[in-house]
Amino acid sequence: MPTPAQALQNVLGRPHCGLGVFVPAGLYPPAAERRTLARLAAAGADLFEVGLPHHTPFLDGPVIRSAYRRVLDGGAVLDRTLHAVEHAAGHAPAVVMTYWEPVRRHGPERLARSLREAGAAGVMVVDLPDEEAGAWHRLTATLGLTAPRLALRTTPPRQLAAIAAHASGWLYAPASAAPTGYRGPLDVPALAAAVRRLRRAGPLPVVSGVGISTPRRAADVAPLVDAVVIGTPVVRALTQGPCQAGELVASFAHALRPTPRAYPAVHSPHRRVPQPAPS
Repeated sequence: MPTPAQALQNVLGRPHCGLGVFVPAGLYPPAAERRTLARLAAAGADLFEVGLPHHTPFLDGPVIRSAYRRVLDGGAVLDRTLHAVEHAAGHAPAVVMTYWEPVRRHGPERLARSLREAGAAGVMVVDLPDEEAGAWHRLTATLGLTAPRLALRTTPPRQLAAIAAHASGWLYAPASAAPTGYRGPLDVPALAAAVRRLRRAGPLPVVSGVGISTPRRAADVAPLVDAVVIGTPVVRALTQGPCQAGELVASFAHALRPTPRAYPAVHSPHRRVPQPAPS
């Protein structure tokens, strides 16, 4: 049976663009959350990004901020996040999305081990400080977790090389420079140039999100990347009810895979997962 990180590699190695679905941890009580994640997976989610709620998610827009506040007001955030990861990982590879402040507060090793034990395939720290990147990369690799990295279009070449060197799982290319929830037009040629730059920087798959607000936009971005991630549209639908969220995910899945096919996993040279350190 593949490890969670290997299962993620298999998803990103398919010959069609995968669909990632972002969900804030703890938005529903555990039983309802379990049913909701199962519904989203059945609707077409190939992987989950599970958001660890944070008080100041400066890269996120108002919809995700509001969802995080709702979870934070309920308390026991880490426990609820671990339950969410466990539920999500039962259906598809689950990568936790977080900021450095919660990682620092909980302790990098303690948090990483807890998420690994819950079944996470990886942890993406969107604002990982440069001075912490090497230690974080070594820690996650030792635990068998992937450590995806965010790479902005404005990142200088030398910094981009360092990001690629201290990343595993994927490199994340935002489709828009705006915060999450952006619904304006996308500059697809600029995104294509950014993706080419990331592929030159290292062998990792490239994933894109932020501003992919409709199925049509997902279809426009899909030829460029290994997976697209939808966040705010799903969170907005989740606040209205899990049925609406399932229908929304199904519409994105249909846009990415208009002709249903069963694809075998492809293990190409540019797919990489961390290997556990020798014991």
